[in-house]
Amino acid sequence: MFLLYIIGIIAGMVVPFQTSINSRLSLYTKSSFYASTISFATGTIFLIILNLITNPHVFTAQFYSNQSFSYIWFVGGMLGVIFLTGNLLLLPRLGASLTVVLTVAGQIIMGVTIDTFGWFGADKEAFTAFKVLGIIFLIFGIILMNYVRRNPKDKNKNSSIYIWLFIGFIFGFCPPIQTAINSALGQQINSSVMASLISFTVGTIVLFILTLIFNRSLKLATFTPKEGRLKPIYFIGGILGVIFVTTNIILMPHLGAALTTIIVMLGQMLMGVIIDHFGLLGTYKNKITKRKVFGIIAIMIGIILLRLF
Repeated sequence: MFLLYIIGIIAGMVVPFQTSINSRLSLYTKSSFYASTISFATGTIFLIILNLITNPHVFTAQFYSNQSFSYIWFVGGMLGVIFLTGNLLLLPRLGASLTVVLTVAGQIIMGVTIDTFGWFGADKEAFTAFKVLGIIFLIFGIILMNYVRRNPKDKNKNSSIYIWLFIGFIFGFCPPIQTAINSALGQQINSSVMASLISFTVGTIVLFILTLIFNRSLKLATFTPKEGRLKPIYFIGGILGVIFVTTNIILMPHLGAALTTIIVMLGQMLMGVIIDHFGLLGTYKNKITKRKVFGIIAIMIGIILLRLF
């Protein structure tokens, strides 16, 4: 079980690298949607190759003739795109820290709900007072790690901010539902890697359509004065995404939706703190503080309460 925790944390740690690489790619595409489309398409191609090596039978007509098609074949990939688009909408309106806190709070609540009611084929887990306490510790820890003192002028913003706060919380429901649905698909077809391919393919198609609608151009610059030439490494974001999505599918049946979400989230936050502390990936140095340490401790306590009680 401890090994599963480590795998989940490592999977979460690749996300900040993926985000950084996709951000660099968007400087050449001039569109976040287009950069995400390229990232998803790269991941799809990688998964096709991986399936050809490990599961060649999934490309035969017989494989599909034995399957019962339902929403789980399509919704997982769409939810990934919805969450991505949601973050693009929330970031300029709420700021990075508040966006993280709200969406992660939504992820935790939905993850626990899925486990409590056994939605999407998940095993039911009793909802106890210790889990309530665990959720409180988690949210408190997340707030500590992401709190940024707001400018007094921000308090005068339009009351529509509360609508975006609610929307941000709802967007947070997407990742745990996506994980549960993709995991159910993986169990139905007996292949986590093929489930990832289906999810990525759907996501790529949806993002491609969004790119055509909002960007109306598929131009990709190979050079910018500030960043220089386009580097091949800027195309590996999709491969990192494959690691993240596939690991979630594998962990879900063993850890449940809530714990899978939380463990992976912890990996994201730990790597985010490390990147900030050392100024990696071209970011400004933001040293680890006592507040962030207490935040990590609170999150760990929350995980223990959710898992052991």
